[in-house]
Amino acid sequence: MILKNKTQVTVFEFSGLSDDKELAPFLFMFFLLVYMVTVYGNVGMMAMVYFSSSLHTPMYFFLSYLSIVDLFYSSVITPKMLADLLSNKKSITFIGCALQFYFFAALVGTEVFVLSIMAYDRYVAICHPLHYILIMTKKKCLFLVLFTFSVGFLQSVAQTSSLFSLEFCESNLIDHFYCDIPPLIRLSCSDTHICNIVTLFFVCLCSLSSLTTILVSYTLIVSSIVRITSAAGRKKAFSTCSSHLMCATIFYVTVYLTYLPPSSSSLKKQEMVASVFYTVVTPMLNPLIYSLRNQEVKKVIIRLVQKDHH
Repeated sequence: MILKNKTQVTVFEFSGLSDDKELAPFLFMFFLLVYMVTVYGNVGMMAMVYFSSSLHTPMYFFLSYLSIVDLFYSSVITPKMLADLLSNKKSITFIGCALQFYFFAALVGTEVFVLSIMAYDRYVAICHPLHYILIMTKKKCLFLVLFTFSVGFLQSVAQTSSLFSLEFCESNLIDHFYCDIPPLIRLSCSDTHICNIVTLFFVCLCSLSSLTTILVSYTLIVSSIVRITSAAGRKKAFSTCSSHLMCATIFYVTVYLTYLPPSSSSLKKQEMVASVFYTVVTPMLNPLIYSLRNQEVKKVIIRLVQKDHH
């Protein structure tokens, strides 16, 4: 029997967001505020959609699920990151790391598909307004949501199992603030070829299918809006899409900046900033964008504020 001179890592250490001890309390306060706004904004959006009968439409049904995904995927990363900012030892167990990555990858995958079904919903609303109620039935909306969650969580099983079947036997220092693919692959002492292929396949499958749906939907939407004769009609049609378009753009730009640059030390900081943005800041921005830019949501907020004053 040949004994391998390898010991599998059981606990990982994070390098964390910053080594600067003086900066840590400021970062903690800032990200705690961001997280509180994220929780309040997303729970508020879900409650508003649930309790306001004027928001019982497919668009807001999908928006409430976007809020659920944002709330949970922010919660997978941010509380641990906040705790690490105040502690000297930023450690996580092997199982904890696998669970964090599993839920993170599952929820990001789900978010990608929720954004694409929201684009499809806007396409049906603007390009086929007379048949909208017939096409976007309750049954179909529920099926689309269940489908996106199923695909999101299933692709994460494949990614997590391929990533955590790698061997980690030398350093246990993850050069990041959460368990993610690039820093873990850099740590592994086994062949990462299959893991790279699995990751590339699922990242491309999710992002390209979602991006294609969004781009095709918006190409058809724009060509439809251009044909609207009245300026007021054009403005109304575009205003129903602008919130979703902003959310999708912010999400994809930050994901692109996180995963596509080559890993050189000069780009490490950019990678970290982009990661912070899409794991911590984006989940806060989505409900804010919808609250500030969407007329229906604004009306409901004004009604609720007026009710409180009376």
